[in-house]
Amino acid sequence: MKSFIGKKIRSVISSFPNRKESEFTKRIRRRHKIFWEAPNAEVIRNTHMSASDPIEKWMDVENWQRKLSNKHNSREFAKMHGCRVAELYWRGRNVKDIPFDKLPEHYVIRPTIGYSCGMVFVMQKGVNLLDKKPYGIQELQAEMSRAVEENPYLEFLVEEFVRTEKGEYNLPDDYKIYTFNGEIASIRLINRVGVRKGFFGTYDADWNEIEIDNTSYPAGSYQEPPACLEEMVACAKRLSKAYGIFVRIDFYATDKGAVFGEFTPTPTMGYGYTTNASKKYEAYWDKYCAGMI
Repeated sequence: MKSFIGKKIRSVISSFPNRKESEFTKRIRRRHKIFWEAPNAEVIRNTHMSASDPIEKWMDVENWQRKLSNKHNSREFAKMHGCRVAELYWRGRNVKDIPFDKLPEHYVIRPTIGYSCGMVFVMQKGVNLLDKKPYGIQELQAEMSRAVEENPYLEFLVEEFVRTEKGEYNLPDDYKIYTFNGEIASIRLINRVGVRKGFFGTYDADWNEIEIDNTSYPAGSYQEPPACLEEMVACAKRLSKAYGIFVRIDFYATDKGAVFGEFTPTPTMGYGYTTNASKKYEAYWDKYCAGMI
């Protein structure tokens, strides 16, 4: 696992030519080191959890939030707190058992461990909308099998392809909400057009446009708030309060309402943020998460 963690750090850092470290960056990198360099880190992350488990079981280890970096566990935690998640069609390691013949024309495959859309397939009639390439069943199975062989903890999820608020099957917009123990500092909207490609804007919890917070994507134009903004904000605050420490929480705006995506405790390893955004997030951290990792 150490090689995977090191590869992730190098990949993320190398994508930002301006590598100046703010206090926010240092806190994120410190958290990453404490979270993932511990000997039992992957055992904790991949402890199978259920929405029916008592909260005491979720919190039975130090830095228990690591369990929520497993995307199946995060789904269960969101369900536990009354938030909507995509329908789950299949979960497991033996990818040859995936019932492709029973899946709808539109579905999503994603790993329980990963970042930046790695090994994610947003399938529309045999084409992955992320890289615009067609994939046959055997090709998908081969890709996933290689990943599973490299990581003894990795599983794959086959989920519902959530539609847009207009009921369309497009790459969903990402609503990335920066939260601090129940408080929302910003909402970053990414109009995704591919893997690590898109445009974004930054808003507050009342959907007032504010200064962009990160240089990962070029800035886009102002967009109207999603119809489910109130639900999305309420869910984000509820999950953030339960999570306790700083975390970015991702949602999708769909024709069914706000759908939870995932938790990201070390977004972009703390790099790429503007000077003003870094200072703002440091201030929120000091005020609402004082003394917390």
